[in-house]
Amino acid sequence: MTDRNIRVEPVVGRAVEDQEVEIVERKGLGHPDSICDGIAEAVSGALAREYLDRVGEVLHYNTDETQLVAGNAAPAFGGGEVLEPIYLLITGRATKEYGGRKIPTETIALRAARDYLAEQFPELAFGTDVVVDVKLGEGSGDLQGVFDDEGRRMPMANDTSFGVGHAPLTETEQVVLETERRLNGPYAEEEPAVGPDIKVMGKREDDHIDVTVAAAVVDSYVADLDAYDDVVSGIRGYVHDLAADITDRDVRVHVNTADDYDEGSIYLTTTGTSAEQGDDGSVGRGNRSNGLITPNRSMSMEATSGKNPVNHIGKIYNLLSTEIARSVVDEVTGIREIRVRLLSQIGEPIDDPHVADASLVTAEGVSVADIEADVARIIDRELADVTSITERVIDGELATF
Repeated sequence: MTDRNIRVEPVVGRAVEDQEVEIVERKGLGHPDSICDGIAEAVSGALAREYLDRVGEVLHYNTDETQLVAGNAAPAFGGGEVLEPIYLLITGRATKEYGGRKIPTETIALRAARDYLAEQFPELAFGTDVVVDVKLGEGSGDLQGVFDDEGRRMPMANDTSFGVGHAPLTETEQVVLETERRLNGPYAEEEPAVGPDIKVMGKREDDHIDVTVAAAVVDSYVADLDAYDDVVSGIRGYVHDLAADITDRDVRVHVNTADDYDEGSIYLTTTGTSAEQGDDGSVGRGNRSNGLITPNRSMSMEATSGKNPVNHIGKIYNLLSTEIARSVVDEVTGIREIRVRLLSQIGEPIDDPHVADASLVTAEGVSVADIEADVARIIDRELADVTSITERVIDGELATF
């Protein structure tokens, strides 16, 4: 063990699974906020890899200010059209020159955004259905100094900030997370009428879980209202079966609850996302770094996507705290729930936080004192390996939303 400031204590209050009411949300890949998160992170990764290829190190940048302005569309059974394109603005800071060599940061960003959109949203035509603009300024001089301080092997924190993670996921959290992932994965591959804009809200009251799904339906794949209703019914049945594999609690599934068939008001889209009509987006306004929005848990309000993965605490500590929580639960028996908080001080090494705090709910017959040393040892080990977070983010191994 090192002399890092690591604290292990009991949780104040009850484990989330024991609370009477639990609320969990996930905004799917095609939600306007998640589109911004995804593009910001795609651009971040592209810049990091380009810097490494060109100069051998990741230079100062941040692309976590991406904004989306909704377009306008006229969906119709059998296929509608986009009337006004979605507008995306990628903003932030980037190093554009190094050692006398110019680096085409905005071209790199535009290419990354185009590739991400093509891969994730095939119904969106780049340049017509969605228009992307890039405006990257130069990085702040003082923050570049913190970032580029030569002779230090460990990066220095760019900010005084904190990250929070927890483990394991509750059954409600698992249901919500897996619902969106599978609907946007294997299910959509078999049913292309299901668009990528899938928002899932889970509510548990005692042992009863309600899962509310808002799923954008792509108009070109449904001929009429009956076909639309078949899509909605298919989603409802699939999610119910999925939830039954995760929990024995009573689960009710609701899909597109705002639909009014009598009035002809349904969630029909041309592109598979509400961004085509009236729903704007912004980085950091949606899922936390573990993919969920969890008001029953402690959360950081930092946007994780688009931030520099070398020394930006808003990214590194949110990802690392979650990784630590998972490792502790996997390796130490007798833990029902753990929350990990990591706090930095600007200019201090990122492997030595101002405090690393773990709060535990232990199983019956296990005290915090029984396992405190094991928990602290794992936290210390993971902090010593903090730079692996940077490598895994750049390699695309860690999701940020």
